[in-house]
Amino acid sequence: MSMKFTADESAFRAEARQWLGENSPGRLPSMDTENGARAHRQWERTLAASRWSVVAWPEDLGGRDASLTEWVIFEEEYYRSGAPTRISQNGISLLAPILFQHGTADQQARYLQPMTDGSEVWAQAWSEPEAGSDLASIRSRASRDDERGGWILSGQKTWSSRAPWADRGFGLFRTDPQAERHRGLTYFLFPLDAEGVTVRPIGQLDGDAGFGEIFFDDVFVSDDDVLGAPGDGWRVAMSTAGNERGLSLRSPGRFCAAVDRLVALWNERDADSAATSGVVDSWIAAQAYRLYTWGTVENLSGGGDIGAYGSVNKLFWSQLDIGLHETALELLGPDAELRGEGAPADGAWADDYLFSLAGPIYAGTNEIQRNIVAERILGLPREIDARKKP
Repeated sequence: MSMKFTADESAFRAEARQWLGENSPGRLPSMDTENGARAHRQWERTLAASRWSVVAWPEDLGGRDASLTEWVIFEEEYYRSGAPTRISQNGISLLAPILFQHGTADQQARYLQPMTDGSEVWAQAWSEPEAGSDLASIRSRASRDDERGGWILSGQKTWSSRAPWADRGFGLFRTDPQAERHRGLTYFLFPLDAEGVTVRPIGQLDGDAGFGEIFFDDVFVSDDDVLGAPGDGWRVAMSTAGNERGLSLRSPGRFCAAVDRLVALWNERDADSAATSGVVDSWIAAQAYRLYTWGTVENLSGGGDIGAYGSVNKLFWSQLDIGLHETALELLGPDAELRGEGAPADGAWADDYLFSLAGPIYAGTNEIQRNIVAERILGLPREIDARKKP
């Protein structure tokens, strides 16, 4: 692995750092509130206007044709600047790579550009009340409507990220109930204001409604909104899951920036020895994750694949996120209970700690990831399926 950057890559970093330094709004109100969602959409428009929204995309779609190395450089600078979490993340980071890979020309023309400036925000609609991270257990179904040339969606999704404030959603539905669990699934795109769709907000641990339940009561979706081939949804979904668990969702820049803030907090607080150990461990872990990611960049640039190692990534960053925020709360002591104006960092450490607790759950629970690591990387026997009779 080489950490030497070319002159062009260094110039790209300098340009990104300067622009973000001059334009980053810093921390915005939670995007899981109405006012916060509006502010985040405005930030997406600002990014798009200067072509910093989707730097790795082609220039005719508002990007900069940036290489993978340049994309990771941008992510490092983005988080270094303290810029806010992206409300368009589900669309840009999860759906767009699949649209480029499996989408038709018409789907790419309709859906990619509105992601770039926040004019269309997407919700991820995978989990179901009795399925959780086991996507193959989903019960929501889609039945064929040949007369209108499409499908009728029925069922319920839950824990759908961004659903209360999003415009459209994507998810799997069972189109062949007789097929094996991983077959007979189809990937659909759908508007959240369609007739028959009901979205009910779900309050999170912090009280904001970042999740939603989505109910489908005979919702018509045309053939044009099937992503990939009917019945091939599992393969398409696994492409999405690989992006979510691997490189694209949790850039090491996010954790390096958080650890930098943690070190600054330690300097302010004259910490005791126990907290000092946690600060050092967090710094080492963040740097290790950064180096590992740059190794992944080199692997991918050489034609490699993340594959099941995306699950190792997911396990690592989710534990790192909790550990560094627990250390911050330890440093703050009783002040960690304060929120809002006048609190240390306006209560950001406490807010981010609550969010970190979701890390082992979303993007596929850590229990699922450990199974993947055990079976696909270590070659251990498959987990016993308790639903099957001995």
